[in-house]
Amino acid sequence: MDASIALPILVGLIAVALLFDFLNGLHDAANSIATIVSTRVLRPHYAVFWAAFFNFVAFLVFGLHVANTIGTGIIEPSVIDSAVIFAALVGAIVWNIVTWALGIPSSSSHALIGGLLGAGLAKAGLSAAVWTGVTKALLAIVLSPLVGFVLALVLVAIVSWASVRSTPFAVDRAFRILQFASASLYSLGHGGNDAQKTMGIIAVLLYSQGYLGSEFSVPFWVVISCQSAMALGTLMGGWRIVRTMGLRITKLTPMQGFCAETGGAATLFMATFLGVPVSTTHTITGAIVGVGAARRMSAVRWNVASSIVYAWVITIPASALVAAAAYWATRLLPTF
Repeated sequence: MDASIALPILVGLIAVALLFDFLNGLHDAANSIATIVSTRVLRPHYAVFWAAFFNFVAFLVFGLHVANTIGTGIIEPSVIDSAVIFAALVGAIVWNIVTWALGIPSSSSHALIGGLLGAGLAKAGLSAAVWTGVTKALLAIVLSPLVGFVLALVLVAIVSWASVRSTPFAVDRAFRILQFASASLYSLGHGGNDAQKTMGIIAVLLYSQGYLGSEFSVPFWVVISCQSAMALGTLMGGWRIVRTMGLRITKLTPMQGFCAETGGAATLFMATFLGVPVSTTHTITGAIVGVGAARRMSAVRWNVASSIVYAWVITIPASALVAAAAYWATRLLPTF
């Protein structure tokens, strides 16, 4: 394990990690509020307050399985040092800013995984990666939108059958109310899965410097700090991506919004309890496409959906390359 780093550098790295968490909330705010905004159940500014609250309280519901996966299941803890963490965060942050500026709903989760891989491989080669954890994360890229798609599709079928004797006005009114619950569940799942990724980064940094003793764990102050940073980021909104997620993929009704959010939330709950770091962006996009396809295939703007998929494919390699470049740059600095 590398030599201890100076306390100011350690504090600075923790601050950069919390900045990533804040940008994660900002970037992924659309995941939590796109459907409830596009169906006009809540105005955007009220919706972000709603989502931010449930992002914050997520630590009361979920364990820390995802934090453990990120902390010890992507890169060998023995490889971790200040340069690796800094480079990984730079890779993830740069990619988040680029995609946010372009309005592309890419995955903050996989940007972080790509950053860790790029920095770790730049330092120690292929032996740095924990390939079982990497494989699990890569499988989640495919499975999370697929599960969200299927669950949302099934929910639309069930709800449509159950509402067949109701008037369109009654259905619309009922699901406007139910969307408050589904949006809450999705925001809870978002906060539970995504904030834990930064918790894992900070915890493994502390562990590598001997602050956590002989066993890896996540201190409570790290949990609160990460949940707060993500909630604050969500509160700031992500309006460019809201437009893509809520309006450009397909037009949603309150009933469809409820099904998309519920299908996405169920996927996130399962993944978080299993300790799988999935992309909330992938999950809700799959669910939105699912409810659109349930109406008719032409209801989905496939050109928009395909451009989102392209962003998914290049997220890990792009953030890994930026992180590797950042790692090699830090080797030139005496402080690292």
